[in-house]
Amino acid sequence: MKVAALYVEPGGVYYGLPNVEPWGLPERDARLYAGPWPVVAHPPCQLWTNMAAVNFKRYGGEHNRPGNDGGCFAAALEAVKKWGGVLEHPAESKAWAAHGLRAPRWTGWGHDADYVFTCEVWQSAYGHKARKRTWLACVMDDWPPPLDWSRPAGTHQIGWFDRIKPTLGKKAANATPPAFRDALLSLARLVRQKEAA
Repeated sequence: MKVAALYVEPGGVYYGLPNVEPWGLPERDARLYAGPWPVVAHPPCQLWTNMAAVNFKRYGGEHNRPGNDGGCFAAALEAVKKWGGVLEHPAESKAWAAHGLRAPRWTGWGHDADYVFTCEVWQSAYGHKARKRTWLACVMDDWPPPLDWSRPAGTHQIGWFDRIKPTLGKKAANATPPAFRDALLSLARLVRQKEAA
């Protein structure tokens, strides 16, 4: 079953896989995705994090304005709602509130009034060197299957908050572990299977 992987790193872990159609900026604008496959969406997050406001105050410029992602998050959420699948963003992303998503406040899946299922996963449970707290929004007809809800501390960090752990470079910090990619693709394929049934 084919899945569209939106806003993914060109040449990254979603490339070269059977039945995965990667849409990586700038080679392929994922905002233009018009179906018909379910999606795994990784919209850009830099302008939705806590540091976005600090960077805007420091550097200015419309390209640094918090939330000014050119409509990427909105298009990713629309694709998930229309075609089914899952959207991934950092935990505490300001995009959640800006787009009316319920922030995860539990272990496991929960949902909002529109049955958009949300959860928090630590990518360290899937092999990332840092804990990398991540929020997911999933659209399907029934409860999504459980994921790995464990919370390993990780051997590294993203940023400079812990003086004991080494800090990952940008590429390693942004990388999606293959095991996490596979879990997200499985979620998206489950959506499509249920639609086809």
